This record gives sequence, C-alpha cells and structure tokens, in this order.
Amino acid sequence: MSDISLTASMRSNLLSLQSTQSLMDRTQDRLSTGKKVNSAIDNPMSYYTSQSLTNRAGDLEDLLDSMGQGIQTIKAANEGIESITAFVQQAKAVANTARDTSAKAVAKSNGTFENKLDAGKTTDVTLTIGDVTLTATGFADTSDLDDLVTALTTGANQTAYDDSGFTIEAGTGADEGKLIINVKEDTKLADQAISLEGAGQLGISLSGKLDNTLRDSSMQQYNDILVQIDQLASDASYKGVNLLRNDDLKVVFNEDRSSYLEIKGDDASSNGLGLSPATDWNTNEAVDAVIEDIEGAINELRDMASVFGNNYSIVQTRQDFTENLINVLEEGSDNLILADMNEESANMLALQTRQQLAINSLSLASQAAQSVLQLFG
Repeated sequence: MSDISLTASMRSNLLSLQSTQSLMDRTQDRLSTGKKVNSAIDNPMSYYTSQSLTNRAGDLEDLLDSMGQGIQTIKAANEGIESITAFVQQAKAVANTARDTSAKAVAKSNGTFENKLDAGKTTDVTLTIGDVTLTATGFADTSDLDDLVTALTTGANQTAYDDSGFTIEAGTGADEGKLIINVKEDTKLADQAISLEGAGQLGISLSGKLDNTLRDSSMQQYNDILVQIDQLASDASYKGVNLLRNDDLKVVFNEDRSSYLEIKGDDASSNGLGLSPATDWNTNEAVDAVIEDIEGAINELRDMASVFGNNYSIVQTRQDFTENLINVLEEGSDNLILADMNEESANMLALQTRQQLAINSLSLASQAAQSVLQLFG
C-alpha cells in the first residue's frame, strides 16, 4: 500500500498533535503513579540512585528494631538494678537494727532445782562457758538455788566471774527454779559451748550453746534478702539476655555492621556484689563488717547504673540519628523520582489546550484540500 500524501501544513499539524499526545501520555502516567521516574528507561541515573537510597533506608529500618530491643534489654537491667538496690538498702537497715541491738544471749537450765542430795551429802558443781570455769565446791544438801548462784559467783570464783562477760541468776516467775545464764552485750560468749557438771541430783542441767535470740532473727532476715537479690538478678533478662548475670549485648548501628556498641554485663547477684550469707552476728565487729560489705555493694550498684545509663543514652542517640537519617534518605530518593503533582496538573491542562488547538489547526489545514472537490461539483 502506497503512502498517503499529506500537505506540508497537514503533516506539520499532525506531528505537533502526535507530540502533544505523547506528552499527555507521559503526564498522565506521572499523575497516576505520582512519580516522574518509574523505571530506568525514564532516567537511569535518578532511578538507580533512588533505589540505592531506598535500599539503605530499608536496611537501617531493620536495624532500628535491633536498637529498640537493645534499649529494652538495658531498661530491664536498669529496673533490676533499682530493685536490687532497694533490697540492699533494706539489708543495710536490717543490719543496722541488729547493730543497735545488744548482742545478748541466754541459757536456761533443763528442769527445776530440787536438791535430792542425801542428808549430810555434798557435791561439786562445775559451770563451764567457753574457757571460763566456775566451781561450787562442797555444795550441801540443805542449800537451794540461790545458794548455788552465790557459790558460783563469789569466793574463789569472784575474779573469774567478774571478768567472765556473763551473769548467773535464779529464775523467777515462769522461770522459777531454773538457773539463768545471761551473756552481757558486746561479748564473744554468745555462741560458746556451755555445760553444768555435778548437778544431776539437783534436778537441773545445762548443755549445748547459749541461745542468741536477739540478733538471730535479724540475721535470718538478712539472709532471706540475699536470696531475693539472687532471684531478682536472674529474672532481669530480656529475650534471653541478662546483663545482670554477665551476659554481653552487641547493638549494631549501620548496615555493614562496622558501627556498633558492645555492652558488657555484670554480676548483680549477692555473691557478685560481695555479700555472703551471715552466720554469726553475736559481736558488733561481725555486724560492722557486714554493713561495710553492704555499703560497698551499694557503690557497685551505683557504678553499674551509671554504666548502663551511659550505654542507654548512646543507643538512644544512635536510634534517633538513624530515624532522622532514614528520613533524609527517603526524602532524597523522593526528590529524584517523585513528580510535582501541581506542576503535572498544570502541564495536563496546558497540553489539553494545545491538543485542542492542534486539532483545530489540522482541521483548518484539511479545508484547503477539501476545496479542490468543489471544482468537480
């Protein structure tokens, strides 16, 4: 089929119309997608640069989740430190209470005084507490409990008794008939072995150790708190990472993992803080040593809190920076490929006007050819 011949005017108008239609198609595509670069064909440099920026933003977006989890792990450790610190301060209060309590102990004889010695008979009664020995020589069948106390605390026993650190008395009231041994405060006799020999026919006996009831309760409370510290330190984990049980945490900040923060864990258990279960609070020196250990533990916890707080600030700052950087990358990518909708809308209106003018111009150009037909009319 041979080409159709058009006049120069018609061809010029046709080309203009085709060009306008092409521009309209492109503008319509931009309006529908919102992008001025939809593929590498549109603009290879802008397209691939935009893809690179978008990909990096996506990689950093994934890292934000990791940073957020790192922050939560540090928060869990910090919460643990605050609670453990409260426990340690409670332990200090218990120890101070024990320190303010006199280190006294008491022993009461088994049975009550009866003195079943035969008439005219005597016996030697020996009381031993630690390395102190008091002897009532020739204790008579006619003597009572008060006489026994006098015999053990006076005469040949006077000096040893005065320096002994304990007192001996006859019980009264509910303890009527019992021999009572009271250890004076601030002595080391509270946990000493005690024995009473030769008193079998008197109906009384002493054995075992002096019972220190005044500080034992506080000591047990202290040991219970240490157990709670250990349990809490074990519970301060987040997603399997426990910074209070020597677990380490690595938080990555960039896509090639060259920027990161390694957070070293610590041991916040009672043993890690230098606190050991108490076994003897009978002396002020023993309680003072425990209080000193507690103060050291408090200082160590404060140091932990400071280190973890600093790490938290670092990760938080990097998280904020990453969020802002992602926005910058996405904005840069959008600047390369997104279309200006106001401009494209204005372009579409202008092209529609140009298209209408081109159609009218083409119509006018065709009228010259149509006039030839009138010659044959």
